[in-house]
Amino acid sequence: MSSIPQSKDALEQAIRDAHAKLMSDYRAVPEHMTRKLSLEGNVKGTQISVCDTVAYLIGWGQLVLKWHTLTSQDLPVDFPDTGFKWNQLGLLAQHFQREYNEWQYAALLDELDTTTAQILALIAHLSDDQLYGESWYEAWTLGRMIQFNTSSPMKNIRTKVRRFKKGKGLR
Repeated sequence: MSSIPQSKDALEQAIRDAHAKLMSDYRAVPEHMTRKLSLEGNVKGTQISVCDTVAYLIGWGQLVLKWHTLTSQDLPVDFPDTGFKWNQLGLLAQHFQREYNEWQYAALLDELDTTTAQILALIAHLSDDQLYGESWYEAWTLGRMIQFNTSSPMKNIRTKVRRFKKGKGLR
């Protein structure tokens, strides 16, 4: 199978797989370590916590859902989000981190589970053609935009979390 999903089934499987593996790694990190600033941040030269990585994934997942809701109602969408341009993704990541800064680790993990389930439910209600048959945003299909903001960052963040766990002697 290609590493880039080209169909509804492949997209669902990529998200399920990436989410399951990442959640397994997240659950192996004790809560008392989840706010330590020791992972490479999205802005050059910054450090973030494990909790910040969860906030990042929730933020992007919620944006995907917001984009679909707005476009399905023929309402305009500010891509990537209101007040942010594509060249400001580091600032957007920091916005997500601030938005969820007070949340407990368990609540963040629950929210990531919920957000991922909502995205999978959205995909389940769409056809292959709706996901991959036409451009949805500029040159990108809806399926590709979903993948860019779900399974792809989950895989990238998992690498950071595994590096963190290894450095802390966690299994």
